[in-house]
Amino acid sequence: MKTVSETDAHDPSADDAVLFRVEGRTGVVVLNRPRALNALTHPMVLRIAEALDAWADDPAVAQVLIRGSGERGLCAGGDIRAIHDDAKAGTTASTGFWRDEYRLNARIARYPKPYVALMDGIVMGGGVGVSSHGSVRVVTERSRVAMPETGIGFVPDVGGTWLLARAPGRLGTHLALTGTAVGAADALLCGLADHFVPAERLPELTAALAQAPAHEVLPRYAATPAPGVLAGRRSWIDHCYAADTVEEIVERLLGQGEPEAKEAAGTILAKSPTALKATLAAVCRAAALETLEQALAQEFRVSCNALTSPDLVEGIRAQVVDKDRAPRWSPPTLAEVTEADVERFFAPLGEDRDLRLP
Repeated sequence: MKTVSETDAHDPSADDAVLFRVEGRTGVVVLNRPRALNALTHPMVLRIAEALDAWADDPAVAQVLIRGSGERGLCAGGDIRAIHDDAKAGTTASTGFWRDEYRLNARIARYPKPYVALMDGIVMGGGVGVSSHGSVRVVTERSRVAMPETGIGFVPDVGGTWLLARAPGRLGTHLALTGTAVGAADALLCGLADHFVPAERLPELTAALAQAPAHEVLPRYAATPAPGVLAGRRSWIDHCYAADTVEEIVERLLGQGEPEAKEAAGTILAKSPTALKATLAAVCRAAALETLEQALAQEFRVSCNALTSPDLVEGIRAQVVDKDRAPRWSPPTLAEVTEADVERFFAPLGEDRDLRLP
């Protein structure tokens, strides 16, 4: 079996964007685009999948570790500027990226060996996809975990709707609509992570994992994080986000009398109205699905159909391209988004285009 090394390149342009090595009996994946917050590209996804396939059958590799380079985070998501250019041009390169990315997410969730994700710093969007589906997920006091897609006119993907739909109460709906980033304690509460390790101990943890299995190593480094904020807000979150529509959720939030609830309402109202309604529908539907693969297949439809939504191009323009932070959503209000507008996101792509996962 071929061993994947730092010099193996699936695509020459991806040579140094993701690195692979074996330390002891641990296969290590390093996302290596620190200036771009280790954002994922299509070649990176393909190379990670290739490495995981090789290591799955390699008796010399007992577990896998993924981490990010630099001090800012594991991964800030996918390359949304490329998605913007694709959607603006009316082309479909993004569909190929998502197809392979979602397959990778499913592969991680079913990986036959321990898959350890160091979720230090920023972990958003696609970063959640390559970490929170793993079997051992470690956060630190620097972790900021989020699915912020509604802010760019998009809908949570990479299995995010599956994860958020299974958070306690309505916490997942709150995070999906607001795009709020959570710290270590709240990531643990929401089921997005398993262990807290102080950031200063990550080098020791990484070295120890090269010598012993994760289940033996982690108890020596795991600690209790500082308290989060979501547990104390469960009463109004569970009540407000149990509403059937985004409009009613906002109305309940504004009527709570809690400053944090009013702030959440304001945050929601700044997002794409169309993406908000599609996101609420996606999370609700994911809650009724039986497998992650089914959720990923649903997300693939939603993502591909979003390519023709004006809000995706506009949202990325406002946040990433022009950075004026002043998106002009179309339609501009929740009341103008129809049920047909939402259903369009879930329309089948056709037998030859829909995502098929075992």
